[in-house]
Amino acid sequence: MRIIDEQIAGFRMSALAEFSDSAPWELTRSSIEIIGRLLDRLGDGYALHGTVAVHLSSIVEPGAVIKGPIIIGPDCFVSAGAYIRGGCWVEANCIVGPGAELKSSFVFRGSTLAHFNFVGDSILGCEVNLEAGSIIANCRNERADRLISFRHMGRQISTGVEKFGALVGDRTKIGANAVIAPGAILPPGTVVNRLSLVDQGGAAEFT
Repeated sequence: MRIIDEQIAGFRMSALAEFSDSAPWELTRSSIEIIGRLLDRLGDGYALHGTVAVHLSSIVEPGAVIKGPIIIGPDCFVSAGAYIRGGCWVEANCIVGPGAELKSSFVFRGSTLAHFNFVGDSILGCEVNLEAGSIIANCRNERADRLISFRHMGRQISTGVEKFGALVGDRTKIGANAVIAPGAILPPGTVVNRLSLVDQGGAAEFT
């Protein structure tokens, strides 16, 4: 399945290259195990506290909550009030701002969660930007059947999981207070307007 390659150009050159043929929801479902494996291969330059690895060039402000297994790569900034949990990998030059929560997700270089964001069970490509208050939801708690399925390029995709947010392509911009409903693939360069709802599991496919 090349669906990840189509959205994130550098995936096969990253530490996650061995998972290139996996479905994105398989990665997020196995995030704790995957991060554990990556922790065993870390090179020099990281401070390791249990299962939390932070590159020495990164800044984690007092008041941030980080629960391992987590890898925070070079030149990242994690603000006071940020909350990172559930198995996360943050590649390099990323920002997790105040009030932002990142759960069971993989974030590629140069991406920003500005502040008061939630990103759950998702993969964000390079240079993705979430403005204040924007959310990538990961659970269909409004439905009796919580298994996540959605439409992509004219076909219905069934994930077989109850928690999956989005695969977000490189350089995507998500405006303030926008919501990405569970189960979405956003192509590279997508712009989601402020206050928008993107719901690919609903009646209409996002274009």
